[in-house]
Amino acid sequence: MEPWYRLLQVVRITCGDNNRVTTLALYGRTENSTTFLSGTISPSLSKLRFLNGIYLQDTGNISGIFPTQLLTLSNLQFLYMENNKISGQIPGNIGDLTRLGVFSVAGNRLSGQIPSSFSKLAQLTQLNVGGNLLTGTIPIGIQQLKNLTFLQLGPNRLTGSIPDFFSSLTGLRILRLSHNKFSGKIPPSISLLSSNPIYLELGHNALTGQIPDFLGKFHGLDTLDLSWNRLTGTVPKSFGNLTKIFNLDLSHNFLVDPFPEMKVKGIESLDLSYNGFHLGEIPKWVTSSPIIYSLKLAKCGIKINLSEWKPVETYFYDYIDLSENEISGSPVELLNRTNYLVGFWVEGNQVRFNMESLKFSKTLKYLDLSRNLVFGKLPAAIAGLEKVNVSHNHLCGPIPATKFPASAFVGNDCLCGPPLQRCKV
Repeated sequence: MEPWYRLLQVVRITCGDNNRVTTLALYGRTENSTTFLSGTISPSLSKLRFLNGIYLQDTGNISGIFPTQLLTLSNLQFLYMENNKISGQIPGNIGDLTRLGVFSVAGNRLSGQIPSSFSKLAQLTQLNVGGNLLTGTIPIGIQQLKNLTFLQLGPNRLTGSIPDFFSSLTGLRILRLSHNKFSGKIPPSISLLSSNPIYLELGHNALTGQIPDFLGKFHGLDTLDLSWNRLTGTVPKSFGNLTKIFNLDLSHNFLVDPFPEMKVKGIESLDLSYNGFHLGEIPKWVTSSPIIYSLKLAKCGIKINLSEWKPVETYFYDYIDLSENEISGSPVELLNRTNYLVGFWVEGNQVRFNMESLKFSKTLKYLDLSRNLVFGKLPAAIAGLEKVNVSHNHLCGPIPATKFPASAFVGNDCLCGPPLQRCKV
C-alpha cells in the first residue's frame, strides 16, 4: 500500500510566528479515485489551539461523524471539509466558533437540520452545506449573517418556503438553493440584493407564482436558474435588461408567450425547454453569440429549416437539444462544424439527411434522431456512443455491433441484425 502522503495531491502545514500550527491542508487527487485517503478525523486536532484554517478537500474516503472536538478551536476562521464521506449531523453548537468566516462541508453525507446557532457566526462570509442529506427548513436566524457573500444550501432535502429575509443579506453575490423541495413564491426581498448578485440558482424545487419583474434589474447577473419548478405566467419584459447574462435556464415550468426581446451580447448556455413557448425561430441573440456551448430549446415552437440556420460560431457547442419542434432540413453542415459536441437531440421533427454523411466528433456521447426522416446506413462509429436513438426513420442495412436495445432501432425501413431480426442473405 502506498504511504498516505503519496495519496494526496497537496499536504500543507503552516506555522505562525510562535511556531504553532495555524493551517492544516490536505487536498486529494480528484483525477484518481484509487488514491483517496481513508479514515476519520482525529479528535487530537483540538490540541492545535492556534489553528485558524482547516482544509480537508477532495480526500474522498474520510468518514465518520463531524468531530465536535473542533468546536474548541476558538481561533478557527476557515473550515473546509468538502467532498468526503462525513456523516451525522452538523453540531448544534456550531455557533461557538464565533471567529469563523467560512464554513463549507459540501459534498458529504450529513443529515439532520441546519443548526439555528449559525446565527451567532457574525463574521461568516461563506456558508456552503450543499451536496448533503439535510432536511427541515432554512433557519430564520441566517438573516443575522450580514456579512454573507456566498450562500449554498443545495442539493439537499430542505423543505418549506424560502424565507423573505434577504433585506439584511444585501452583500450576497452568490445564492444557490437548487435541488431541494422548497415551495411557495420567490421572496420579494431578493430584490434588495443591492450589490447585484452574480449567481441566482433556485432550480429543481417546487416554487410557484410568476417570475418577479425585479430580476431584470440585476444587470450584472451571470447565471439565473429557475428550472424544474412550477412557475407560471410570462417572462418579464425587464429581462431585456439582462445584457450580460451568460447562463439562463427557465426550462420545465409552465411559462407562456410572449417571450421578451433580449439583447444578450454573448450567451453561453440557454435552456427554455418544455414550457408553453412558441418562439418560431431561434432568437437572433443566440445565433449571434460567439461563445455559446449549450442550446436547449426542446418543445419551444421552433419552425425553421436547419440547413438555413447559420450561427456565428459552432466550434464550442457541447449540447444542442431541438427536440419536439417543427424543424426541417439537415443538421449535417451544423454538426460537422462542431469540434466538442457531446450531445445532439432532435427527436420528433422532420429533419432529413443521409446518415452516412454525418461526422462523429470524438467527444460525442449522446445522439437522438428518433421520429424524423433520416435515411441511409448506420456508420460503425455509432457503436462508440453512450446513448443512441435512431428509431422511426428510414434507415436501412445491418446494425453495427452495439450495446443498445432494440428500442433504439425499431420503426425503420430495413435495419437488420441484432438486436433486431437477422439480415437476409
